[in-house]
Amino acid sequence: MNSARDTDGHGTHTSSTAAGNYVEGVSFFGYANGTARGVAPRARIAVYKVLWDEGRFASDVIAGMDQAIADGVNVISISMGSGRYTPFYEDPIAIAAFAAMEKGILVSSSAGNRGPSLRTLHNGAPWQLTVGAGSIDRQCAATLTLGNGQTIIGWSLFPLDALIKDVSLLYNETLMACDSAELLSEFAKDAIVICGDDGSDWKNTYAQQERRIIDSTVAGAIFVLNRSHSLYQEKNDFRSPEVIINPSDGAKVINYAKSTTEPKVSIKFQQTFVGTKPAPVVGAYSSRGPSRIYPGILKPDLIAPGTKVLAAWVPNKATSGIGRNIQLSSNYNMVYGTSMACPHASGVAALLKGAHPEWSPAAIRSAMMTTANPLDNTNNPIIDNDGLVPALPVDIGSGHIDPNRALDPGLIYDVGAKDYGNLLCSMDLTREQFLTITRSSSYNCSNPSSDLNYPSFIAFFNRKSTTSVQEFTRTATNVGSGAATYKANLIQPNETRVTVSPKKLVFQKKFEKLSYTVRIEDRTREIGRINRGSLTWIDNDGKYKVRSPIIVMEVYENIDGSGGNSGSTSRGIGNPIESVYSSSHGGYAHFSVEVDFDHVTQDYDHGSCQRSLIGKIDKVEQGDLAKIYLVGVMIQVIFHGH
Repeated sequence: MNSARDTDGHGTHTSSTAAGNYVEGVSFFGYANGTARGVAPRARIAVYKVLWDEGRFASDVIAGMDQAIADGVNVISISMGSGRYTPFYEDPIAIAAFAAMEKGILVSSSAGNRGPSLRTLHNGAPWQLTVGAGSIDRQCAATLTLGNGQTIIGWSLFPLDALIKDVSLLYNETLMACDSAELLSEFAKDAIVICGDDGSDWKNTYAQQERRIIDSTVAGAIFVLNRSHSLYQEKNDFRSPEVIINPSDGAKVINYAKSTTEPKVSIKFQQTFVGTKPAPVVGAYSSRGPSRIYPGILKPDLIAPGTKVLAAWVPNKATSGIGRNIQLSSNYNMVYGTSMACPHASGVAALLKGAHPEWSPAAIRSAMMTTANPLDNTNNPIIDNDGLVPALPVDIGSGHIDPNRALDPGLIYDVGAKDYGNLLCSMDLTREQFLTITRSSSYNCSNPSSDLNYPSFIAFFNRKSTTSVQEFTRTATNVGSGAATYKANLIQPNETRVTVSPKKLVFQKKFEKLSYTVRIEDRTREIGRINRGSLTWIDNDGKYKVRSPIIVMEVYENIDGSGGNSGSTSRGIGNPIESVYSSSHGGYAHFSVEVDFDHVTQDYDHGSCQRSLIGKIDKVEQGDLAKIYLVGVMIQVIFHGH
């Protein structure tokens, strides 16, 4: 289509998430009913199209972003990437983002959907904001009512208000595998059958079981998990009347079915519940850091709502389905992916730019990072959905974005174009590669430095390291109301000694800059170790807590590149000291883009509800004067302020 119109839905979803206007009576087939709006609803939209069904080229992406820069946007939000193995000088987004940064434009980008293994993220350039994805505190559900009156809430997105009232409930050990449509039709016709989880590969097992259910004559199914994981929260394609329940609830259903000769069950679909705990939970799909291209900066920077997000969609694409052949469309869709998380952060960046027009892109990123919350709504560390273990900074960066706190962060860590230039000078780049990124000969490499003034710390050691100590220097700018004193609060990573000097920062006035040094000493040579801590600057009044994550990683060379399982502390990465660039190409004109669109689709695999972030931004909504530029599957959009 030779127009800027969205032909896929992805761009419509991301743009409405960032800055969609108020629309009443929105739902996903009855789930999450209410008033929808984007993070910065007072913004305006213009569209550029750089990706086409006929072909995708790096030169188009750069041209589109360059045009947005020329048009005077304030925020570029891009939910796509060029691949985790693409060096910066071959990455059209990194190249164009560098130019945007020079013009004072924040580039907010998605981390990718190749989690949970380490080193799977793209968009890891230090001058970009890299956003991972987490869940929200809302459950789209179905309510089971057993014949004995007991009520159980399960997960479902079946798109119809199916009438299932006092239907026979069948529990049969042989049939629990739900792997034969013939057996199900013979023994469970017109009944609700209980299906089990063999524990080996739940997602694949479930998909196969669902197909057998669809092909049979059963009335529906209750899927019982055999372990307490929450991967089912990322399941959003319910093509038959089915409900997923956890092991403890599964035991209640099975005990009831075994206790009576004629067990019955009623199911009410299109239910929505708010306050789900724990939330957020890191999406198992969300790509993890550190970056393969430059691991010296901790990525992702933070996470934002990305699992089952409700937003606008194109009306001529299927958003759900029933059985194998019936496809359903809707003006609103529920999908998950870091593509959905990115525009949340972009909208917050626009609000911050409206409230603080003098802030640089790095200042806006710093405010979001240092105020991000590493705890969930149970006040415990955010959980990784892959293994249900506490997430690491390589999973969540600084934590979950908190818009209200970001509005008034206390301190910021600012970075300018010259600082990024010095960082590039410290890399193993040829002159041609360097100029491909900077597109300017004005940068002087007389002072190369890999110690960027970033709001996080990542240190690498291994048995071959010549030193067991790394030092970092940071400069904090006081953006509070006036004079203030901050004291350092350290949470030490295991097997590591971290010191900060000085331990107190005394600011005499607003906008004053003070520097400090962090010294990280490795006390072990254990292979594959990943230890985390944090440094938090707390002012005397207790109003501000300016937090930076610390991660210490052991690296080793015998790594297959997969990064291992994110739920395990044995994850490792290759040696970041070796050259991260291998290509001899110096330009970008001949490179086609291998785009990994950052929303997850499996058949009609789209997910649910949106609440947490949107409910927290009313405080800064009136300050929305910013412009946003977004890239979708087939579209790019600019949101202009007024």
